Amino acid sequence: MTADAPSMPRNPAQPSDMAEPADLAKAEAAYERFVWDHLPRNFAGHFIHGALGMTGFRLVNSLTIMPAYLSLLSGGSALFVGLGQSLQQLGGVVSPVVGATFVEHRRKVLPVSLVMGVLMRVQVLILALAGFFLHGRPLLFVVLGALFLLGLFSGAQGVAFQLLLAKVIPITRRGALQAVRNMVGGSIAAGLAWWAGDYLVQRNVFGNGYGVTFLIAFFLTSAGLLALGLLMVEPSPPRVRPRTRLAARLREFPSLFVQDRGFMNFMIAQTLATAGRIGVPFYVLFAGRSMSLDGKTVGLLSLISLGADTSTNLLWGLTGDRFGFRFTFILSLAFWIAGTALLMAAPSLPVVHLAGMSLGSVGFILLAFFALGGAQSGFLMSSQTMVLEFGAREDVPMRLALMATGQGTMNALTPLLGGLIAATLGYETLFGFSAVLLAVSLFLLIFLVEEPRLRRAAA
Repeated sequence: MTADAPSMPRNPAQPSDMAEPADLAKAEAAYERFVWDHLPRNFAGHFIHGALGMTGFRLVNSLTIMPAYLSLLSGGSALFVGLGQSLQQLGGVVSPVVGATFVEHRRKVLPVSLVMGVLMRVQVLILALAGFFLHGRPLLFVVLGALFLLGLFSGAQGVAFQLLLAKVIPITRRGALQAVRNMVGGSIAAGLAWWAGDYLVQRNVFGNGYGVTFLIAFFLTSAGLLALGLLMVEPSPPRVRPRTRLAARLREFPSLFVQDRGFMNFMIAQTLATAGRIGVPFYVLFAGRSMSLDGKTVGLLSLISLGADTSTNLLWGLTGDRFGFRFTFILSLAFWIAGTALLMAAPSLPVVHLAGMSLGSVGFILLAFFALGGAQSGFLMSSQTMVLEFGAREDVPMRLALMATGQGTMNALTPLLGGLIAATLGYETLFGFSAVLLAVSLFLLIFLVEEPRLRRAAA
């Protein structure tokens, strides 16, 4: 290298920025070489971002911490717990489509991703600081507002980051990346969640243990985002969609379903499974009937559920890479239904003696939270990875937006509806309804959705 050579020269395999390359086949080959040449660095960037960034968001979005916090702030109201979860998801209903139209014509989407990531982390900081400076109803309303904005920016950021994943990580490495990333991040999150509940919340450290927990989440997520920004080397694809107005793209949505019935059936199954999450915010409240809902319980259940997320991620990722993510999607739904049934039955089950140990209602609840935590991680990894494998690369942003909008709509409606059902008909009815939705989704996946990777190989 000469003295005046730049420190990071342009890779000769990098395609040009022409809208339509003269030789598309050569450009595609160059694009693939660029992806593999920079895979170690991009793998490391995604890994660190996940291990640190996603760890912080796991603390905020766990099955236990935020529902318990909202319950504390609202005086034990299931309706406010559901409202908080609904507002967070409502923010993500429209923003994925807007985010997709904002990035699908861009050859580089990392800058947009970083901006959305910063805005998400600002909301986590607001959650933390509000706990120190506000009290009573003002604190509750600020938390609800921050959750809405967190969902709003998460929707757009989710599309951009999944598009980045699809661009820089080959299809046969995505499961391994997510498995290792989530395993390490989940281990950190599980330990932190237990410590946060058992120590920070239980002792109300600095006057607000939840606020300290969210402050830790802010610093972790910020460190992860910084690492991704420094390490990521993003390729320019051979072709991208021309810039299109939002209204015009919305009119094209039906064609994505008509042209690919497999994608349509996948979307129906995925949306029903998301609707099955109606019971998620209330698992910890139901457990509180058999276990006192104090900081120690929140910490223990967080450790169990996030520990399950961690320990099963390697299974989901490697199995998905080997057999396809339709298979892991099916397995995760089966785990989810079984965990829901066990949680419902736990208070009335007789004591079971196994290998010199007695397993009572509390033990069954812990076992149910392990199954539910593992199922949640499998569902998220499977659905978010499987959607990348349908159709053409340039349609990935809109497929992601469609999925995120469907998820956001269901996630916005179901927690509030779940709160109403729990308050009027009881948790057993709520969890039974959830299990039915999951079972219908499982039926569709088995009989109507084919593995997209097999279609791609046949083509």
